[in-house]
Amino acid sequence: MDLGLRGKVVVITGASRGIGRATAEVFAAEGAHLMLSARSGDQLEDVAKHCGQNAYTFAADLRNPDVPDHLIATAIKYFGGIDVLVNNAGATKRGNILELDEYDWRDGFSLKFFAAMRCSRASWPHLKRSKGTIINVVGVGGRTPSADFAVGGSVNAALLNLTKSLADLGRNDSIRVNAVNPGSIATERLQRRIKSLAVEQHMTEEIALQAMAKQLAVNRFGEPAEVGRAIAFLASTAAAYCHGSIIDVDGGQTRTL
Repeated sequence: MDLGLRGKVVVITGASRGIGRATAEVFAAEGAHLMLSARSGDQLEDVAKHCGQNAYTFAADLRNPDVPDHLIATAIKYFGGIDVLVNNAGATKRGNILELDEYDWRDGFSLKFFAAMRCSRASWPHLKRSKGTIINVVGVGGRTPSADFAVGGSVNAALLNLTKSLADLGRNDSIRVNAVNPGSIATERLQRRIKSLAVEQHMTEEIALQAMAKQLAVNRFGEPAEVGRAIAFLASTAAAYCHGSIIDVDGGQTRTL
C-alpha cells in the first residue's frame, strides 16, 4: 500500500534496533528521507545502509539536554524541513519502587520523556510549516500499571499525557500528534527477559517464552515491523483524522478501556 510518504522527511529516535530499526525500514520502503538517531553509531550506520541513500545518521545521547536541538538542526541542514517526528528512544529499568534507586528514576524520565518533549519542542516550528505529524512510541504499561514496571509505567503515563497535550496545541498549528502503545514485542530486550525467566525458573527458553505469553494472555509476541507499520500509517494522509489518538499494538494484552 502506497501511504503517500515518498520524499517526506522523517526523524526517528532510538533507530538503531528493535522497533526503531523496523520503523526506519518501513518508511524507507515507502520512499521517505530519514534522519536516524541513537547512541550506537555502528548500529545506526548498519540501519542506514539497509535503508538506502536517503538515510542519514546522528549518533548522540538524547539524555543530554542540548542534543535534541542539534538533532533537529542537523535534519534541517540536510533536508531543509521535517514532515514527521517519531519519538521512539528510551528503555526503562524494570523493577518495583522498593528495588529502584534515584538514578533509575532519573534515567528513565531523562531518555524517554524529556527527550521526546525536547525533540517535539525543537521540531515544532518546522512541523508547523510542513503541517507535519508527531508519533510517540510509548507502551502499554502507561495504561495498565504493574508492580514490577514502576519506572516504565510512570514514564509511559506521562508521555501519553504529553501526547494529548501536544495534540491540543497542534489543533491550532496544523500538527497532528498521536501515540502507539506497543505490547510485548520480539526485540532484544524481550529476549533478555525470557532468558532471565528461564534461568530463574530452571526451564528452557522455549518454555519460558510460552510461559510469559500465557501470563500476558496473548497468543504470540508481536514483531517490530508490525509496530513500524502502525507508525507509518499514523504518519500518512490515510490517518488524517487521527489526532490525539492512542493506538494499542499489543495482541489484545490491554483489556482496559
